[in-house]
Amino acid sequence: MSHAFLSNAGRHLLCRRNFLQWGGTGLGGIALSSLLADSAAAEDRSPLRPAIDPAKPFATRDPHWKPAAAKQVILIFCSGAISHVDTFDYKPSLIKYHDTPMPNSDSLVTFQGANGNLIKPLWDFKPRGQSGKMISDLLPQLAEHADDMCFIHSMTAKSNTHGPAENQMATGFTLDGYPSVGAWVTYALGTINQDLPSFVAIPDPRGVPQVGPRQWSAGFLPAMFQGTPFRAGKPIANLARPSTISQDADQATRDFLSKLNESYLEKNPGDTDLAARIASYELAAKMQLAAAEVNDLSQESAATLTAYGADDTVNTTKAGFAKNCILARRLIEKGVRFVQLFNGSYAMGEGVGNWDGHKTLKEQYEKHGPILDQPVAALLKDLKQRGLLADTLVAFVTEFGRMPTFQKGANGRDHNPKGFTVWLAGAGVKPGFSYGATDEFGYQATENVATIYDLHATILHLLGLDHQRLSFYHNGIERRLTDVHGKVLEPILSSAV
Repeated sequence: MSHAFLSNAGRHLLCRRNFLQWGGTGLGGIALSSLLADSAAAEDRSPLRPAIDPAKPFATRDPHWKPAAAKQVILIFCSGAISHVDTFDYKPSLIKYHDTPMPNSDSLVTFQGANGNLIKPLWDFKPRGQSGKMISDLLPQLAEHADDMCFIHSMTAKSNTHGPAENQMATGFTLDGYPSVGAWVTYALGTINQDLPSFVAIPDPRGVPQVGPRQWSAGFLPAMFQGTPFRAGKPIANLARPSTISQDADQATRDFLSKLNESYLEKNPGDTDLAARIASYELAAKMQLAAAEVNDLSQESAATLTAYGADDTVNTTKAGFAKNCILARRLIEKGVRFVQLFNGSYAMGEGVGNWDGHKTLKEQYEKHGPILDQPVAALLKDLKQRGLLADTLVAFVTEFGRMPTFQKGANGRDHNPKGFTVWLAGAGVKPGFSYGATDEFGYQATENVATIYDLHATILHLLGLDHQRLSFYHNGIERRLTDVHGKVLEPILSSAV
């Protein structure tokens, strides 16, 4: 606009001095608004550390909100990275372009080297249940539960190496030294039983996963929150009261010991380590009988043992894993908060005892499939029939996926953290639902890309916990399971959540 059209007042209003003054004031207002918003957000994210009585560290604690969709969790971990394109992620393009190069893969080098051509699924896929979900014939009995499962097809991991990737799925971090999911849940919520641990890990009958006990470690959380390893059918010494000691005498001895402990605590007020140690020993004493009872599968009916495959005298590994699945259900019935159930082990060598199918995937999976299939399918059915699935979240995970191609010079698939499948079932999730997707070959997540941080945030959310506010102060930092990442996968939640 020309100055000829401006009045003296207009020229005064638009002078340089006023412009800079108003501009500075406006910027200051914007900055102030931003600071206030950040302050409010920080307040919303302030830590919600549980109030833990050192004398009763395992006591039940309330979630951040009520009612929580889930009270307990069974986490099934398939060690070695089960192939999503051969199990739950159906890709017709792999069939159409079988034995041809994957587009734009000329220079692609993955964990063990160069890749060959695309290879179609090694088992046929069929529609299952009312949802029509396509699941492979490798796991026919699990496929019957398609309408109970909520699939996440767009999961991604940060590492293509087993150890760090197992760490991330178990703890949220690729490095060692961080608490596992179960430890965080136990720290937050305590126990809902009086005689057993709140967090139990059940290793595969063939041995432990690659990172071993780090999978159920408490990390920098108090050691009392680490997982306690159980194994079905493993003999437990007879710890019952000897017949030569009367029940009254035995109880009197326990009462006397309790008074000594209380007296010692009174003499050492504020000694939280002492209080926690006494509480741990008291739990161990209660466990002596309770653990033997929950581990006694002779109480199960012959029909139950057969349904799980626990009476299989030919495939003894399958029978052993089936017993572990029964034990998982029994622990849930007894009020154990978090059960971590492993399928696969590295004790027998690469691929032999786990899902790491680099060289002869079909031959290996033909052995591993039946070990996993019937027992886990029976576990889901059993939980559902007993009404336990309404309050229990079942999470089926692995450390990463596998390539849609075969490795050059081999008949197996290499590691692939760019896209793979996990599934949830039970409390709080949509049944018969699929979320996210990989590309047409199953190589890379492309739709609603999800991270392990998101998965952990969602598990905590279903337990009534805010992953952004559940923290533990360690080495000058408020540590979280999800670090500084993660979002709840709200589209997979049922309408009741």
